[in-house]
Parts: sequence; C-alpha cells; structure tokens
Amino acid sequence: MGNLGSVRARRGRVSLLAVACGLALATGADTLSSYGEFRRPARVPFPADNPYTVSKAVLGERLFFDPALSADRRRSCAGCHDPASNWSDRRPRARGRDGADLARRTPPLLDVAWAPRLFRDGRAASLESQALVPMEGPNEMGGDLARLVARLSADSRYQRAFAAAFPEDPRVSAENIGKALATFQRGIRSGESAFDRWVAGDRRALSPEGRRGFALFTGKAGCVRCHSGWSFSDGAFHDIGLPGADRGRGAIVKQPALDYAFRTPSLRDVARNAPYMHDGSLATLDDVLDRHAGPVPYRLSLSTKLPDVSLAPAERADLLAFLLSL
Repeated sequence: MGNLGSVRARRGRVSLLAVACGLALATGADTLSSYGEFRRPARVPFPADNPYTVSKAVLGERLFFDPALSADRRRSCAGCHDPASNWSDRRPRARGRDGADLARRTPPLLDVAWAPRLFRDGRAASLESQALVPMEGPNEMGGDLARLVARLSADSRYQRAFAAAFPEDPRVSAENIGKALATFQRGIRSGESAFDRWVAGDRRALSPEGRRGFALFTGKAGCVRCHSGWSFSDGAFHDIGLPGADRGRGAIVKQPALDYAFRTPSLRDVARNAPYMHDGSLATLDDVLDRHAGPVPYRLSLSTKLPDVSLAPAERADLLAFLLSL
C-alpha cells in the first residue's frame, strides 16, 4: 500500500504545480520558483555506505564492459545497456542468451542514480543489489556469483583494482562487485536539454510550441500526474491498461491492486529511447500519444491517474514539441 499511498499524496501538490506553471507561462515568467521541481540537480547522490571514489568508478566501468561477468564470457552488462543506444539496446524486448526475446524491454540507465527502486517491477531497492541480479539470470548472463568471484580473484589485475577501490576491504567479493558497478552507473546521466536551459532562464531555448506543450503537459493533458519532477517520473508504479499477462509490480508485492503496474519511465532523452513501454510494444512517440488518447478497458488495477482528455491536432503537435525538448 506504500506505493499507492505515495501516489495519492502527490495529487494536491501536482494540481497546485499545474496551476503555478500555467500562471508562469501566461505571464511570461520563465524562471519562477514553481519550476524548481523540474531543474536538474547539480550533483549525483551517492549512499553513505558506498561513497564515490575515482578508483571505484573506474573498476565499475571495467566490470560493466567485461564479458567475463557472464558464464560463457560472451555477454557483458553493456551487451544490453549499450552506450551507443542510449544505454539500452533499441530492441522491443531484451534478447536472452538462447537468442529468444525476454518478456520486457531493456530499460535505459540514464539518471538511474535517482531511481528509488530498480527493474521495471521495482524488485531491487538499490543499484548495488540490482547490479548482481542479471549475472545469475539463467537467460541473461547465466552465471553463479561464487564462481564469478573465484574467476576475478584469479586475475592479478582485478586483485589490484579491487584493492585500490576498497582499501578497507580489499577483496574480490560479490558485495564489492555490486558497489563498483553501482558507482559507475550512478555517473550515467542524461545531457542538458533545451528545456533545462529554458528553466534556467534562457527564454530563447524553448520554442513557442514547446512552451505551449509544457503548459499542456502540466495542465490539460495531465501527463505530470505520473511524469513529475526533474526526471519526469514519480518513481511509482502504474497500470496504464496495456494488454498482456505480465503482472509487473503486483507479482512482486503480492497485491492485486498493483497488478500490471510498472515503474513510470523517465522522459529524459525520450525521443532517443524508442521503442516504448515495458514490453516495447509502441514504436514511436506518436504511438504513445495515440495509446494515451484512446479508450482503455477497465480493470480493478487500472491507475486512477490516467488522464481522460482529447487534444486537438495543434495541441498534440505542441505536446510533442515539448517532449522533443527533453
């Protein structure tokens, strides 16, 4: 019930935010304090039990690109989270070790440092724990953590790298592998966008269409109900009515009210993150807008935050212009 409660608690704040943004746009005030929620944070957060160090980040990067982390030494983390593909793989669904498609799309890693829970169903509470799961996934990297630790421990270069990264505990261990990978991944950030420059005070950075689209996004279209904050994600889980048998968050927490619910994706770099949805079922942003504009069959778990709105063609074009500004 925690996720449902946190979602409901945001309703009043989001409504006030929409009003404030609308007033700001109407008056031409591009840098009001009401935009603070949408401003990029200056620093990446690191947990107290895994603070940033250069040596730890360097080790994490090396591990991320090393196929030695998989059972057959053929797959690395970067095999699915490819930097050239915006840290995903551009496939509708991830490809398993056997060559067949997995159930879900590979999520991009941009700004993952701010995600309150990891995986599309939120089963991991930290990057440190999430990083280890694919290594033992039978159809992902197919390994065994104990054997992986033994493999890396036999490599003198890794021995030295772990000793440098973890002087207080200079071992090759599953815990330290997770910490190093998490440290590297927290540094994967989306770039500054036209919207960021506009919010920071550059009135010319966002087109008139983009500004009108932002007003729609935070107002009439209702997108901000779920896509809130600087990353344009509330971090919560919602059933938006997509067909399929994947129960998502509901299967993890054993709550029917969260069946078919998946974590709200960030909209940062959204134009580069196609295809869309947890199953990659929508190929373009136009498809996404069509899906949200169309009727959704009712079911008990359906999110109460789904907007019920019809946009004119010009409004839809403005909304798309805003999304492209991210």
